[in-house]
Amino acid sequence: MTAIRLLLVDDDPLVRAGLALMMGGAGDIEIVGEGADGDEVEALVDRTRPDVVLMDIRMPSVDGLTATERLRGRADAPQVVVLTTFHADEQVLHALRAGAAGFVLKDTPPAEIVAAVRRVAAGDPVLSPAVTRQLMRHAAGTRADTRQARARDRLAALNDREREVALAVGRGLANAEIATGLFMSVATVKTHVSRILAKLGLNNRVQIALLAYDAGLLEE
Repeated sequence: MTAIRLLLVDDDPLVRAGLALMMGGAGDIEIVGEGADGDEVEALVDRTRPDVVLMDIRMPSVDGLTATERLRGRADAPQVVVLTTFHADEQVLHALRAGAAGFVLKDTPPAEIVAAVRRVAAGDPVLSPAVTRQLMRHAAGTRADTRQARARDRLAALNDREREVALAVGRGLANAEIATGLFMSVATVKTHVSRILAKLGLNNRVQIALLAYDAGLLEE
């Protein structure tokens, strides 16, 4: 089995050392590079070709949110898991709207951070439970504003089956769980997800989930 190629980006050398030690114990993850600032990310990605970037939010020159947005705007960009000690609503939403596939707090147990890298590499989004609760609050708090109307207009481009899959993605279900719940094959689920991303102009499953949250559909 090919190892997951991981790039670590954090301005604190002690944090990077801890992450390297943590990830080094996982036989299926290979650390291919390290960076100390967001302005290094694109060059590091070009050089090391990672599958996943584990990136801090707060860095001195270019922060992780900006670096994520720049990176995810490129073709064949790696997945990004944002790692931080903070979980303010705006940071969460900015990171996920920028294209991050996951948002994990630094106080998350090591085994769960390793599992997050594996899940994102496999194409599944990762959110800490606290982050998921914040997204629910965000959806409830913005129900009356124009964001909901815009989100519903965008989702109207989907057919009924794609809409069902999009809502299941929004609930955090993996492809196998969606397949079971909607009585279809995993391959068919993947095809629907790809079509949803293309129709809505999104680049990962987390952004599908955010759109469903914004539309207020997950509480109906």
